[in-house]
Amino acid sequence: MKDIIAVSSFKGGTAKTSTTLHIGAALSKFYKKKVLLIDFDAQANLTTGLGFDPDENDSLASVLQGTKPVKEVIKKTYVKNLDLVPADTWLERIEVTGTLAADRYSHERLRDIIHPLKYDYVIIDTPPSLCWLTESALIAAQHTLVCATPEFYSIKGLERLSQFIHNIGQRHPLDVLGVVLSFWNHRGKSNKAFLDVIDKTFPKKALKNKVRRDISVSEASVYGKPIFDTAPSSRASEDYTALAEEIIKRLG
Repeated sequence: MKDIIAVSSFKGGTAKTSTTLHIGAALSKFYKKKVLLIDFDAQANLTTGLGFDPDENDSLASVLQGTKPVKEVIKKTYVKNLDLVPADTWLERIEVTGTLAADRYSHERLRDIIHPLKYDYVIIDTPPSLCWLTESALIAAQHTLVCATPEFYSIKGLERLSQFIHNIGQRHPLDVLGVVLSFWNHRGKSNKAFLDVIDKTFPKKALKNKVRRDISVSEASVYGKPIFDTAPSSRASEDYTALAEEIIKRLG
């Protein structure tokens, strides 16, 4: 049975997309797993981060509307065993258009689309908001990986995200796999306070491995490749490798 993970965040700037890309790439590259990444954010940063033009590729929008089978929108990336469903701007208001608008259970369609696919892991990059797309991704997933940064507004938003996840978890099986902290500075004066808030909101879910700030991550996105290929000796490469190992252990 595949593990389906929705990567979530209440606000932007939490390295959610970088986390999705690099955890997926690490599982493919270092663990030889067959991984599907789904870009479910109309900003399409995951799509461009893997070297695809969102204006030249179909997204799940046409699949959700029933006009295309999902296999027609899956793209092979240059990373062996790593596939991608791109995003485009049509995703932004997809829930109020076409057949979805009249379907009171439309937020369950993504789950039904993913279920037959043959992958070890499916990882969904969600928008940084509590919208229909995020709800659909969480309903489709068994696990969610929460992204945050050691900043006041990021940590504060965890409380609303926690309630959103809890409400969905009462209707559909869903667990919090862990909380990933990015842009980490181990000398930060407020680190303990931030970690205390995380532990209060998501008890024992803060992941031990954190991703330090590294310009190499931004540079990798320009090349449309994971940092493991563009800067394999960087600290971010080291951090994402360790993070992937911790996540795969949590998944058992």
